[in-house]
Amino acid sequence: MAIIVPTITAEDPHVYRTQIERVQNFAKRIHIDLMDGVFTPNTSVSTDQIWWPEDVVADVHVMFQKPDSQLEALISLKPNLVVIHAESDCDIRQFARALNEAGISCGVVLFPETKPEVIKQYSTEIQHVLIFSGNLGHQGGSTANLDLLEKVAQIKALNSKLEIAWDGGVNESNVSELARAGIDVINVGGFIQHTPNAGLAYEALSKLLP
Repeated sequence: MAIIVPTITAEDPHVYRTQIERVQNFAKRIHIDLMDGVFTPNTSVSTDQIWWPEDVVADVHVMFQKPDSQLEALISLKPNLVVIHAESDCDIRQFARALNEAGISCGVVLFPETKPEVIKQYSTEIQHVLIFSGNLGHQGGSTANLDLLEKVAQIKALNSKLEIAWDGGVNESNVSELARAGIDVINVGGFIQHTPNAGLAYEALSKLLP
């Protein structure tokens, strides 16, 4: 069954804490964005500034040109999952193995123009694939391109055990379709964080899941 996962996208520790506090009372799992200002147009809090409540499962999305520069720091944090971009400058097979040896899952993000076949060479060494339809480095303001859902079947053909996630433009009009199409993890930024009552927004989306 699909799950709604609030995202944390913050440029400084104060905003980071505010976003965590907005979702910590209801979120079972969160998605934390890290940005280097090279792979992305802007920067975020640094790896050594992130934290999460003990009772929350944390995924860390590393939008870095060279994500392996953060490998040791990420392992020390012991998140549930670390997600890096297929388009980054990284030996993804080696990165995944290092995480897996530390008991951490590894995921790969696919930009809209990136075909799932690029993960074929390491599809059995990762555990998660994120279909990206967002505005890189920003929270909110994006549109969910549902044509990208064709990637779900392509990913499953490579490895049926992979968890599949979505990021970008999620709202009440499309969340059901995303879940029915086979998306397991529905990451949600602006719809939850940019609303007066984050809990009600989360509940509204959750109720629409099949």
